[in-house]
Amino acid sequence: MAMGGGGGAGGHVRGRRRARKRPLSEINVTPLVDVMLVLLIIFMISAPLLNVAVPVELPKTEASAMSSVNEPVVVTIGQDGEMFVGESAVAWDDLLTRVAEAGGPEARDNPVSVRGDGRAPYQAVARVMARLSAAGYTKLNLITDTAAGPGEEG
Repeated sequence: MAMGGGGGAGGHVRGRRRARKRPLSEINVTPLVDVMLVLLIIFMISAPLLNVAVPVELPKTEASAMSSVNEPVVVTIGQDGEMFVGESAVAWDDLLTRVAEAGGPEARDNPVSVRGDGRAPYQAVARVMARLSAAGYTKLNLITDTAAGPGEEG
């Protein structure tokens, strides 16, 4: 009996050695994927909000988006005809001076984008573009929103 008890105790010790956990050699990527998906969603939601601070409703057109190497100077015309260069309001008399300051040393060679609210008077947008063209700005762009499909309203 004593012999059998000793054998049982020895088996019990061996069982403990087997119960030790070995370190995992595999990387668990599930938490990494979860974090990356959350970051992706956050950036997708916040990126469009970082573009422009002056809210306007752009008119719809069928033209495709243009690609530009130089960062254009953005002139915005609000619903009631107020003008902005970048994010700051500007008077009619100061328009050319402010566009030249925003465009840098070779302002007339840099593109100027005009963002007119779709509800703004056509005369206000046309006057701004005519004044910039008469001042020697040759790269004028009119920014619009993409057109809604058939049967859709935008």
